[in-house]
Amino acid sequence: MNSLTEENYVKAVYLLSLSHAGKISPTVVADDLQVNAASVVDMIKKLTVKKLITYHKTTGMKLTAKGLKTALGIVRNHRLWEVFLLEKLGYSWDVVHEIAEQLEHVKHPELADRLDTFLGNPQYDPHGDPIPMRSGKIPLTVRTTLSDVPTGKSCKVVAVKDTSPIFLQYLQQLGVNIHTSIKVIDRIEFDDTLVVKIGNQPHKSVSKKFADSLLVD
Repeated sequence: MNSLTEENYVKAVYLLSLSHAGKISPTVVADDLQVNAASVVDMIKKLTVKKLITYHKTTGMKLTAKGLKTALGIVRNHRLWEVFLLEKLGYSWDVVHEIAEQLEHVKHPELADRLDTFLGNPQYDPHGDPIPMRSGKIPLTVRTTLSDVPTGKSCKVVAVKDTSPIFLQYLQQLGVNIHTSIKVIDRIEFDDTLVVKIGNQPHKSVSKKFADSLLVD
């Protein structure tokens, strides 16, 4: 049985492996989890003994097959709970992540499968992230950022890279959700600000940081 802290480390290594270009060093994990590097070094030893990760100074931290299975199970739980909280309990998408952080560690062999069936086997969570299947297979995600959409082209929001409450609340103010249609009207060469049309609303200017944080199809 893995502790809650051990599960958080395994999940962090998995998510960093998807988003971090370089090797996953103790410092990278420490920054991600907001803990000191000494704590990460101690945890590396524990996770190595449990055969959940491998670690070498030159290549960094990597999940073993056992570690990957553990991480996918935690991520699956988390994202299914996010769907449940949003669709069944009426929570908004800017608060479900924090609650799911606690619920993802609930232990019962059938819970995730029952929750998955109850929700109609969703493929994506409220933020557009893919939900791993029981087999470990992950739904296909072919996406680009709003920044990369050519001027004059339309797209549909499929996910958000930034899931912080402040960004999600800003999206709500702008009327942006998953599946919202956005058309790029103009691009300001000076700082890459975009002029966009969100749904049927009047044109709005959005920053490059905003555009980089939206994934579209």
